[in-house]
Amino acid sequence: MLKSRLGKTVLSLGVAAACAVSLAACSGSQSASSVAATVNGTEIAEQTVTDQIETIRAQSGLDDEEQWGTFLVSNDMTPSSVREQIIDSMTREDLVQQGAKDLGLTVESSEVDEYVQSMKSNYDSDEAWNKALEQAGFTEDSYRETIEKSLYEQKVDEHFKETAELTDEDYVEAAKTYAPYYDGAKRTSHILVKVDDKSDEAALAAAKEKAQGLLDQINAGTLDFAEAAKQYSDDTGSAQNGGDVGWDVLNSFVTEYTDAVDELELGQVSGLVESDYGIHIIKVTEVFEAPEEITSLDQIPADFQESVKSMAESMKANDAYTEWSDGLKENADIVVNDMPEGLPYDIDLTPYQEAAESESADEEAEDVDGDGEADAEVEEADAEAEAESESQSEAADTTEQPAESESSSSAAE
Repeated sequence: MLKSRLGKTVLSLGVAAACAVSLAACSGSQSASSVAATVNGTEIAEQTVTDQIETIRAQSGLDDEEQWGTFLVSNDMTPSSVREQIIDSMTREDLVQQGAKDLGLTVESSEVDEYVQSMKSNYDSDEAWNKALEQAGFTEDSYRETIEKSLYEQKVDEHFKETAELTDEDYVEAAKTYAPYYDGAKRTSHILVKVDDKSDEAALAAAKEKAQGLLDQINAGTLDFAEAAKQYSDDTGSAQNGGDVGWDVLNSFVTEYTDAVDELELGQVSGLVESDYGIHIIKVTEVFEAPEEITSLDQIPADFQESVKSMAESMKANDAYTEWSDGLKENADIVVNDMPEGLPYDIDLTPYQEAAESESADEEAEDVDGDGEADAEVEEADAEAEAESESQSEAADTTEQPAESESSSSAAE
């Protein structure tokens, strides 16, 4: 059975995915009747965990019990394992907030006020705002708590990015990782003859005539491409740079442009390429081929170096963040209580497991049947070939063979 593309990642994102720091995200309601876990003495209400799971179900279109059960089984999950993931995510969230203070990071109430006010400004009245809060399962206070936690997360992320110390080896390792993604990238320049209204046939024809005249001179070698771009291109942004528009992997071009570039080799100039912008003449000025071995960042183009450096910094910061976060969890006093009965997402998976096993068995049976039919066809074909071979052999014994045959291969021409 094919696993859902939502997979485990949807639910493993937990609160972060469900909340997304918006009103439409998750319920922040608390219930003192049942405690799911405690983190260094801070309680996580069972109702809060349930709200998160129910929100994720709603966002993923899994409200129906059958859809939910099928999803869980197809992804090797259970209601209990989902609860564990959500609690783990919420635990880390609380630990980050606690640990951020140890790093000297704080979130002022004025910062929370600013964010809340920016969200509230999207509503026409206090009544509409309060209704939105209620529909999302928030009170004003619980929404502010959610915003505060998110701001702490952002500040911790920024802290590790700012304090990350990278070496040349870090950059080289990042280059080794990402250079293959740039392999085959093309840098291009173009000359644009703009057409304001393509429905104006006369204007379009005039643009094509002008572009063709430039192209003929470029192909004849009487007009340099870069100089032509500077003098005649209507794309003023690139014209001053000889028509350079950069690397295709770092930019988004219109389909017609991209298709034309795909057909060009290094140094080649296209024919007239028509797009919504007008008529283009395109030249491939560089092609990047990833080195088999990278020992220096200088082995990749400067434009790629900035991206690689940025990714190296993110990798370093993420590693530092993960190590810090794991350390917080390892040293924390965490108690996870048993899952209570009667939770809305806790369903009996037996019928869905049986359905999955039955479907898998049917697919295996179809494969076997298909293989059997194929084997029978192969055996029949082998038998026919053997009979034909024997017939040819018998004919060879009674037929005079030619001394030699003339070659008819066109490859010899």
